[in-house]
Amino acid sequence: MSGYFDSIAPVKFAPETAHEAGALAYHHYNPDEIVLGKRMEDHLRFAVAYWHSFAWEGGDPFGGRTFDRPWFPADTMALAKQRADEAFDLFRILGVPYYCFHDHDVRPEGATLRESRARLEEIADYFQAKMEAGGPKLLWGTANLFTNRRYMSGAASNPDPDVFAYSASIVRGVMEVTHRLGGENYVLWGGREGYETLLNTDLGQELDHMGRFLNLVVEHKHKIGFKGTILLEPKPKEPTKHQYDYDVATCYGFLKRYGLENEVKLNIEQGHAILAGHSFEHELAMARTLGLLGSIDMNRNDYQSGWDTDQFPNNVPEIALAYYEVLKDGGFTTGGTNFDAKIRRQSLDAEDLVAAHVGAMDVCARGLKAAAKMLEEGRLEAARAARYKGWQSADAQAMLGKSATLASIADAAEAAGLDPQPVSGRQEILENLVNRYV
Repeated sequence: MSGYFDSIAPVKFAPETAHEAGALAYHHYNPDEIVLGKRMEDHLRFAVAYWHSFAWEGGDPFGGRTFDRPWFPADTMALAKQRADEAFDLFRILGVPYYCFHDHDVRPEGATLRESRARLEEIADYFQAKMEAGGPKLLWGTANLFTNRRYMSGAASNPDPDVFAYSASIVRGVMEVTHRLGGENYVLWGGREGYETLLNTDLGQELDHMGRFLNLVVEHKHKIGFKGTILLEPKPKEPTKHQYDYDVATCYGFLKRYGLENEVKLNIEQGHAILAGHSFEHELAMARTLGLLGSIDMNRNDYQSGWDTDQFPNNVPEIALAYYEVLKDGGFTTGGTNFDAKIRRQSLDAEDLVAAHVGAMDVCARGLKAAAKMLEEGRLEAARAARYKGWQSADAQAMLGKSATLASIADAAEAAGLDPQPVSGRQEILENLVNRYV
């Protein structure tokens, strides 16, 4: 073990240090604070993303590695275990209850599928010992089906059946390890499940293959007795310009078509919502309305950049509106708040990685408390109810009943001489109201 984080003490809730420059303390995140009758930690269910925190080397499309960490390149099991030592040290320093990983993050790929699986099982044993010794729980596991060149045309949607079969082996291995480690969810996200051009693509066949693959995953979940939730992650335009899992609405249509809407929920990322041309709260509200809200990846994008920059969140109003939707849904069950975020490639120090998580956790805590206050006081909900009050009348409800026809509704409108006048939506007033909470 290199002792990469040895100079950093465990982070505590210490609001009195709020004005000390660079203080590594939680100023707003108090795990034991009660919010709407539940501990803050149990509301937020924070998780550290293994990949960005420990596998990413600081590269971007125009430049290579900037980070110099003692476990790089983690191409042996010894280095993979050293990376695990440092990861669990960070989890301890932050006091997070969960972590998440891809198979590719935690073990080097073997020469064969069987060797890759054996290495994953070996690192899972290593994780399990650390978890039993007081480490955090596993929020979810997932498979990396996008980095290797074999996935350049997708995984489940690949035109080559051998890639479909290879992917099935990888997913089976990660699902079973996730189950063994007590993971509370299993996530599928198709970084390359989409197409570049229709000139070489059979769209219907690829969708059918992807639907069959997800059904196989669900069947295997039940076969092995995994009680967690299967989560699909909407992902637009990165890197494939036509993604089959573009946003919440697209995923809902896909799940309905292949009979999976009662088996699969969604893991929704702020950065992906932005790439899809939506706000985070829109995607969460859509998922809540459709009964698909499972978990979230918390990050943000640079609004001047056209790609997924995966920065740590720092916008309290955005986060408050996001958690407002989560709380309206009843809060997380198996899901949580995973920081699918990475420090900037110029942030080279161990302290930078800790500070990024600390700041993000504080932002989420502030957002959660604002959302809880808004929900508790009910002023937004009252305004919304007032706007739709007319639909409570018997005549209005009758229009929605099965006995109504287009003609009967039209005849009634003409007989009553209806001449409806516009009513203010009061948007600015409601935006001002939200700002008073944040």
